[in-house]
Amino acid sequence: MLGLDARAARYTWTAVAVLLLVSTVYLVRQTLFVFVIALLFAYLLSPLVDLLDRVLPGSRTRTPALVVAYVLVIGGLVLGSIGLGARVADEAKNLAARFSQLTAPTPAADTNQPYLDNAINFVQSLIREHVGDIAAFAPRFGWRALTAAGDLIYVVIIPILSFFFLKDGRAMWTALLDLVSVGTARGVIEDIAHDTNVLLAQYMRALTVLSLFTFTSFAIYFSVTNVPYGLLLAAVAAILEFIPMVGPLTAAVTILLVSGLSGYPHVLWTLIFLGVYRVFQDYVVSPRLMSHGMQLHPLLVMFGVFAGGELGGVAGTILSVPVLAFIRILYLRLQRARRALELTEAGR
Repeated sequence: MLGLDARAARYTWTAVAVLLLVSTVYLVRQTLFVFVIALLFAYLLSPLVDLLDRVLPGSRTRTPALVVAYVLVIGGLVLGSIGLGARVADEAKNLAARFSQLTAPTPAADTNQPYLDNAINFVQSLIREHVGDIAAFAPRFGWRALTAAGDLIYVVIIPILSFFFLKDGRAMWTALLDLVSVGTARGVIEDIAHDTNVLLAQYMRALTVLSLFTFTSFAIYFSVTNVPYGLLLAAVAAILEFIPMVGPLTAAVTILLVSGLSGYPHVLWTLIFLGVYRVFQDYVVSPRLMSHGMQLHPLLVMFGVFAGGELGGVAGTILSVPVLAFIRILYLRLQRARRALELTEAGR
C-alpha cells in the first residue's frame, strides 16, 4: 500500500537486525570472551567428565563426575605448580635480574660469531639509550599490571562457568532447540551445532596436545644443550602456542633474544632447532590433530589473526581461528541446505 516491496523490506530488516547483533556483540565483547573461554575450558574437560560419568556407579547426574574431575584437575595443577612452577618462577627472577644489568655498560659479547655479536651489542645499546623511556613507562606499566591483577577474578569465574556448561549444557541446548519448529530450519541448526561441537572439542584438545608437546620438546632440547632459562622459555613457548601464528613467532624471537643476550654461544643451533621444529609441528603434527573442520588457507588464518588482534586484542587473536572455522561451517551448511531445497522444489 505504501509502495514498498515486501521482499525488499524483509531483506532490509534482516540487514538491520544483523548489524544490531554485531554491534551488541562488539559492545559486550569482554564479557562474551569470558563465557567463550569458559566454554572452551568445558570442552577441554569434557572427555574426562564423560569417562568418570561412565565409571562412577549409580550416578544419575553428571555432578559427581564433575566434582571428581575438578578435584583431579585442580590437584594436578597445584602439584605441578609446587614443583615445576617453582623452578620456572626462579628462572624468571634470575632473568629479570639479568635484564636489569643490560642497562649498564658491558663489554662486547663473545660468541665466536661476529654477526651475532653485532646484533647483541646493537640490542644492548638500544636498551641503554632508551633506559629513560623505560623508567618513565614503568609507573604506567605498574598501573596496567594492577588493572590486570584485578582480572585475576576470572581465574575463579571461568571454572565456575565451565562447571555449569558441563552440568547443564545439554539441557540448555535442548531448551533452545525447542524454540525452533520441526522442519528444515531445525535440521540445519542441528547440523551446524553438531559440526561446531566437533570443531571446538577437537580444536581445544589439539591445542592442548600441541602445547604440551612444545613444552616437552623445548624443555628436553634446552636442558641437553644448556640453553639459559630453558624451563622458563619452554613454558613461555607452550603458552604462546595457543595464539595462532603470532604466538610461535613471538616465542621464537623471545628465545633467540634471551639466549643471545645471556651470552649463549650456540644461538645458531637454537635457530635451526626452532625452524625444524616449526616445520614438523605445522606440517606433520598439527594437520593430524586438526584434520576435521579446520581446512583454512594460511592467508585466511593470517588475515583472521591480525583482524582479530585489531578488534579484540589478544582475545581476538586467540579466537580468530575457531571463529573463521565456524563461519566456514555456517556457510557450507547453509549452502547445502539451499541446494537441497532447490532440488526438492525442482522435483515437484
